[in-house]
Amino acid sequence: MKHGFHMKLFSASLALLFSPALLAADPIWIDVRSADEYNSGHVSDAVNIPHTKIAEDISALSGEKDALIYVYCRSGRRSGIAKATLENLGYTQVVNVGGFDQAMKKYTGESTRETVQ
Repeated sequence: MKHGFHMKLFSASLALLFSPALLAADPIWIDVRSADEYNSGHVSDAVNIPHTKIAEDISALSGEKDALIYVYCRSGRRSGIAKATLENLGYTQVVNVGGFDQAMKKYTGESTRETVQ
């Protein structure tokens, strides 16, 4: 009887451990503004890759073509260019969050981590 209980507990633990929700990676945040703009304030998890360098620098950040990637800039124009570039490279889950203010709202809505301003 105890053996059966432990096997069920073990099976349930494995199912939880390998559930798709737990295996999902955190989204990648990319600030496509200039280094000066990035240094003046950014989403705390964001990496700075200017939109003009996104094609050449993205592979160092993620080679996973189905990774969830959020891009933002000051107004949404440069992040739109970055999104199109990434999609042309085969990335399938790129979201143009828009400007910095929208990115901060989205990030703080999804995370309880502190942000840099």
